[in-house]
Amino acid sequence: MERVKMAEAESLETAAEHERILREIESTDTACIGPTLRSVYDGEEHGRFMEKLETRIRNHDREIEKMCNFHYQGFVDSITELLKVRGEAQKLKNQVTDTNRKLQHEGKELVIAMEELKQCRLQQRNISATVDKLMLCLPVLEMYSKLRDQMKTKRHYPALKTLEHLEHTYLPQVSHYRFCKVMVDNIPKLREEIKDVSMSDLKDFLESIRKHSDKIGETAMKQAQQQRNLDNIILQQPRIGSKRKSKKEAYTIFDTEIESTSPKSEQDSGILDVEDEEDDEEVPGAQDLVDFSPVYRCLHIYSVLGARETFENYYRKQRRKQARLVLQPPSNMSYCSDPNLVLDLKNLIVLFADTLQVYGFPVNQLFDMLLEIRDQYSETLLKKWSGIFRNILDSDNYSPIPVTSEEMYKKVIGQFPFQDAELEKQPFPKKFPFSEFVPKVYNQIKEFIYACLKFSEDLHLSSTEVDDMIRKSTNLLLTRTLSNSLQNVIKRKNIGLTELVQIIINTTHLEKSCKYLEEFITNITNVLPETVHTTKLYGTTTFKDARHAAEEEIYTNLNQKIDQFLQLADYDWMTGDLGSKASDYLVDLIAFLRSTFAVFTHLPGKVAQTACMSACKHLATSLMQLLLEAEVRQLTLGALQQFNLDVRECEQFARSGPVPGFQEDTLQLAFIDLRQLLDLFIQWDWSTYLADYGQPTCKYLRVNPVTALTLLEKMKDTSRKNNMFAQFRKNERDKQKLIDTVAKQLRGLISSHHS
Repeated sequence: MERVKMAEAESLETAAEHERILREIESTDTACIGPTLRSVYDGEEHGRFMEKLETRIRNHDREIEKMCNFHYQGFVDSITELLKVRGEAQKLKNQVTDTNRKLQHEGKELVIAMEELKQCRLQQRNISATVDKLMLCLPVLEMYSKLRDQMKTKRHYPALKTLEHLEHTYLPQVSHYRFCKVMVDNIPKLREEIKDVSMSDLKDFLESIRKHSDKIGETAMKQAQQQRNLDNIILQQPRIGSKRKSKKEAYTIFDTEIESTSPKSEQDSGILDVEDEEDDEEVPGAQDLVDFSPVYRCLHIYSVLGARETFENYYRKQRRKQARLVLQPPSNMSYCSDPNLVLDLKNLIVLFADTLQVYGFPVNQLFDMLLEIRDQYSETLLKKWSGIFRNILDSDNYSPIPVTSEEMYKKVIGQFPFQDAELEKQPFPKKFPFSEFVPKVYNQIKEFIYACLKFSEDLHLSSTEVDDMIRKSTNLLLTRTLSNSLQNVIKRKNIGLTELVQIIINTTHLEKSCKYLEEFITNITNVLPETVHTTKLYGTTTFKDARHAAEEEIYTNLNQKIDQFLQLADYDWMTGDLGSKASDYLVDLIAFLRSTFAVFTHLPGKVAQTACMSACKHLATSLMQLLLEAEVRQLTLGALQQFNLDVRECEQFARSGPVPGFQEDTLQLAFIDLRQLLDLFIQWDWSTYLADYGQPTCKYLRVNPVTALTLLEKMKDTSRKNNMFAQFRKNERDKQKLIDTVAKQLRGLISSHHS
């Protein structure tokens, strides 16, 4: 039942819907009937709707028929009217057709013109679009053309900037075009090309700089030298008037220009030509001779490309290689022995440093190197002055300087600071106490100081540093060079006593002149000796050491001369005759000593006294050795008497005071051992000797029992051999017994002394 009821409900709804649709069809314009009919076909009951539609059509037909039957006469009249109208309508149709034909004929050209106009409008739109696209592409093409021109004219840095604008500004606007893609793909190649070309220009620049660096450096250093000379002139000479010289007038000595064999290539590589400068223009500076454009271009290009570090490393490496190549010293300059050459080298380095400083480069290391070269310069000076001193000392005559006029006297005084009131009062001719090497050595020391000062110029050192450098170098000159030269002269084999005496006198005066050398250095450096940390001159020590060496050499030389005379001694130890005078060799020796000590008058007192005492002691010792030597196995009392005469001659010489300053009998004490020994044997005073031996007041205190025994043994053997029959004579027998007894007692003294 429910299903039936539901079916009936649905049927009623469908019927109501169909009725509504039919009303809409009847009341709606035919143009809008489509949606209404669609709703019918969208449903599932369109068959039933068609049936209702047929029914509704039949109903309307019946109504129309009723209406027509009701209005039939009117209908007939209408038909009659319509038939009349049909004829007129046919005429109208014919007219319209004719008019249409004429219109079509006449409008055909208009249609063609309209078609042409349409085509023109289309072309116009295409052209306009094309122009718009070209307006976008033209800047790209212009920039690309500009890029190629810049590449062609080697304007690489602007080309790189153009490339940057092209890549980031213009190409993105037209990136969909095929030619733009080609450009985009070509950009890395262009960058690499610009990079390679700029590096090639840089290499050309470096090569050209390497070829012309000597000329550029020469120009720069000349200008630095000229500027320094100008500064010195300005400092030394005040300006007079208000007239100012032009820069060109100041550089009138500039006479060197850099010539260029290929101006175009040189300019491209960084070297400018200065030959075409007008006469009225200023001479260009060294910095104006070099065009660093290739360097800056390459730097900017590599910076833009993000490879600045690569450029800097390469540039520094190449410049460092060039610097090493330029500054590489020749193989024969591993050591320079010419101080003038070292000084020239120093001046060049100072000028080089000043030149670099003008261009803003640090030069501290160069001046540090100059301080190291200063040590080498000092060594070369010392070596040079060693030869100078050697020549002076070798050529000196070691005699006091004679002067015969006031002019000569003042000349010597002007060369060496010497003051002696007594010498000034003496009439001409007269002599200075020293020889010529004194003023020569003194002046050479001053010349050495000047040479040291030359090196310190322009080193920007303080007065204290200059003073310290000069004093240290001068000390080396005095303590090493001059000292060695003096020692070599003193130690020469063929040097004589006169030369040694003169050396002592000379060194004494040179020692006194050290204070004047101090004043000389002070006047040069304006640094007082009392200043803290001021180095003192060691000249006093040098000359004292030389003098002491000369003194020792005098002592040695005297002793050697004495030994040479003693080699001439020819004693007859077996003689029985009593002599009446001293031996000839000893007389000659004493004469030599007298003449020698007469030369010692200008020596310091202690030196002469020491030399005289040393000679007397050596003579006494040598005579004692001569008397006791093993080769003299026998001697007689007569020989001893002759020996005693020789000793008396020596004592007489000592008493004569060959050198002033000795106290009484002081010099004779040198022969006291010989005197007491000879007195003991000649006086045969054995009882006194044996009785007083060991007491402070003993008469023969200086006689050693061993020495006495040795000499006694020589006399005992002689007595035995020369007196074969002495045993038959009572006196001889008693004497021989006495000798034996004394010898026995002497042995007892010796043994007791040793125990």
